[in-house]
Order: sequence, then structure tokens, then C-alpha cells
Amino acid sequence: MGRPRGFVEIQRVTAGKLPVTERLRDAREFELPMADAPLREQAARCMDCGIPFCHQGCPLGNLIPEWNDLVLAGRWDDAAASLHATNNFPEITGRVCPAPCEGSCVLDLAVVPGDEGARTSPGAVTIKQIERQIADRALDTGHVVPRRAPVRSGRRAAVVGSGPAGLAAAQELARAGHDVTVFERDDRIGGLLRYGIPDFKLEKAIVDRRVAQLRDEGVQFRTGVEVGRDVSVESLRSAYGAVVLAGGAGVARDLVVEGRDLAGVHLAMALLAQHNRRVAGDVIAAEEEITAAGKHVVVLGGGDTGSDCVGTALRLGAASVTSLELLPRPPDARASTNPWPAWPVVFRTSSSHEEGGTREFGVMTRSVVGEGGRVRGLEVVRCDLRDGVFHPVLGSERELPCDLLLLAMGFTGPRRTGLLDALGVALDARGNVAVDRDGATSVPGVFAAGDMARGASLVVWAIAEGRRAARAAAAWLERPER
Repeated sequence: MGRPRGFVEIQRVTAGKLPVTERLRDAREFELPMADAPLREQAARCMDCGIPFCHQGCPLGNLIPEWNDLVLAGRWDDAAASLHATNNFPEITGRVCPAPCEGSCVLDLAVVPGDEGARTSPGAVTIKQIERQIADRALDTGHVVPRRAPVRSGRRAAVVGSGPAGLAAAQELARAGHDVTVFERDDRIGGLLRYGIPDFKLEKAIVDRRVAQLRDEGVQFRTGVEVGRDVSVESLRSAYGAVVLAGGAGVARDLVVEGRDLAGVHLAMALLAQHNRRVAGDVIAAEEEITAAGKHVVVLGGGDTGSDCVGTALRLGAASVTSLELLPRPPDARASTNPWPAWPVVFRTSSSHEEGGTREFGVMTRSVVGEGGRVRGLEVVRCDLRDGVFHPVLGSERELPCDLLLLAMGFTGPRRTGLLDALGVALDARGNVAVDRDGATSVPGVFAAGDMARGASLVVWAIAEGRRAARAAAAWLERPER
């Protein structure tokens, strides 16, 4: 530990961003890197606490104090090795993860003397920023190279889905010496990383770089192939000794009100995926195009997907963007029922919300109003949440102008295609694929990871569970009787 009093002497500083007016001009990333010297200063704030709860906050169990100390010492290659020991894609999590590790950092709990005797929290270590820059530096300097298994087992594994869980599972299985094929129903590899997260948060060249690494490590990819439709489950099971299901939670929660079927009402992922394709150079047919240009856009849902819709709509030239959230506004500080080191449920302003638009909380949509078959507005009412029930506030009804309505209210589980039924895997009470602690399903030799088994969650959870399922699948393939 190089700076025992670093957390007292050094203030938390975050990296800068391009000005809003500049970043709204295109779809590129806008967060700026921090120079080496101030980044090492931020790493010096890590207090080497006796029990590093950041490990508990991070599903991957990242060795955070270790690589913070290595950055402070200027040992960048060693820091990258430490980081990659637990995380296959740290340059991705360093961009898109909400950083539960920072929420459980001891410095987010600690208090230090301030002016006039006041005591305040010094703020968590900037773990996410440090992680991203370790990973970016390692990739840019050629420190990250393909790791091909020295001996091949001759045993084959199939991974269904190429999101973060599928890619992590595929890489771990390939490094264990097995022949891995990833099946992806879309035309490009990446799943949620490719068609769910906007380029301004994650440019796709970053995903392409990792996909190239996996190819060099022996992973084969088959795009435009839906297992259960283009490839039968029977042929899959006969050709591969183990199968890892990593198809995500693609069923979006819908809005069940009058007017839902009007033109101009779309699930959020329809807009996000289409815009990612547009940025990639695809030509969108005029009859299929979803555009926010010059429109009054309303986004239902205040989570990450809703925030991504706000940023995308602003870049498409929306006349206005309004975010509506059914739940009440979160508190500015932790409630007594939300103790550290649990994830802090507090009011947050995303980079997209910084860019424009308005946000309203405690608002319920009663109906979608149309004119000529298209959405014209929303009938909404304010509501109070009492005893788990939303109660409309009398007299608060109003009509909100809306030309484009985006539904970003979360996801309910995996798509019920022929795959799950044909495999016969058991589902849990929420409709996700049921797995044991190792990721094994009810069907021998079939494993599941990420959102398909967990429900919609974080990229770090997907990677962690992909690694876990890969270990279980490798153990299955390596049984003596096989």
C-alpha cells in the first residue's frame, strides 16, 4: 500500500466528458481518459481496508485493491494480468457496468473530518475508471494476446447466444482445450453488446476486437442461425458433448392499455437495435425506420434501457424527450432500509439525462391517445405508492404530447422459442431457465448463464455466470467416461 493516507489527502476526481453540444452530433463515445499521473493518484485513494467489500459488490470478484496498488506503482502490465484473471472483458465492464463495486467500497461508508468539524464521506475509489484504463492500455499496447490451449481435448461444446455470458463461456471453454462453436441468431456477434447498448456508451470496434481474439483462440462463430429453427436441437445434442444456453432475457415487459397498437408505439429495443445497425452502416428500409427527428418522444421506464433511449432520441434530433417512471423518485442518500454495502438505491443522473429532456416520477400511463392511427399523446395521472399499491392522485390527470412512445419497462424472461421446449429444461417461477449453483440445468450436459437463467441483470453478472457455466461444462466434458 503506497499511500496509507491517500484516501484522506486526495479528493475523488472523475474523468471528463465532451461537451453536450459536441457529443450529441454523433454516436461516438464521449468519456475522456484520465492522464496517468492523476489516475495513479486516484488509485492511491484505495485504503487497503482489512476486508475489501468491493470484492463482494463485484460479481466477478475482481482483485480491486491489488490492481489499484499496481497502477499506483506504475506496473501496468501486472495490473492488466490481475484484472484479466477474473474478468474476460474489462474494457467493456469499465464502460457499461454501473459499478456495484464502488457502492460497496469502504470509502463510501467512511467519514473524514471536514470544514468546521463536519464529517463527510470521501467518496468511493474511482474503480470503474481505473479498470477501463488498465484494460484499454493493455489492449492498445499489445499486452493482451490470444491464449490458445496448448493441447486440444477433441471434445466439442456449443454456446447458444453471443452476448457477454456466451462470449465469456466460449472463451473459457476454448482455453480449457475444447472445440467451441457459438450460435447467434442475429447477423453479427455480440448480443446485447452489439444491438442493445448504444455506440455512445460502447463503440462496436471494442466488441469486434474481443471477438477477433476469441477467433484466434479457436472459437468458431455461426451467425444468422437460430437453434431450434435453423438447427434442430437433436442435431445439436448429437454433435456437441455440452451445451451452454446464453440467449438472454429478450421478452420485454409490454404496456397493456388502450391505444397500445397505435403506430409510433415501440418497444425500446426496436429503436436501440435499429440505431446500432444504422451506425454500423446498414440501410434501414423506409417502412421500418423508427425516427425521433422533430418528434415529442416519451420514454416509459427509468432504468438503463430508458436512459439509452433518451440519449439515442436526442442524437436523432427529437423536439423533446420526456422520461416517465412509475416508481417514486429515489432518495438522494441511502435510506435506513438500504444499508451499506448493499447497492445504494439513490437518485442518479445518467450521462443521457445530463444531455437534455425532462424526468418525472410517480406517473402512471392510463391510455395512449391517437389520431389517424398514430400516437398523439398519453393520458397520464400522478400516483402514490402506499403498501405496495399505486394509488392515482385525484385531479392530477392530464394529456402529455407524444409522437413517439418507447417502452423501456424491463424484461420478463427468455424467449420461449422451440429451443427451450425441445431441450425440455425446467424453468423457475419467473420463467427463467432453472440452474443449480454451478449453472447446470435439469438436463444433463446442458448449462445456462446470464440473463437467460438469472433474468435481466448486469453485464458483470453475465460474464461471471458465463465463466461459472464454462467450468461446469468443462468438468462435464472431461469426465473419464467420456
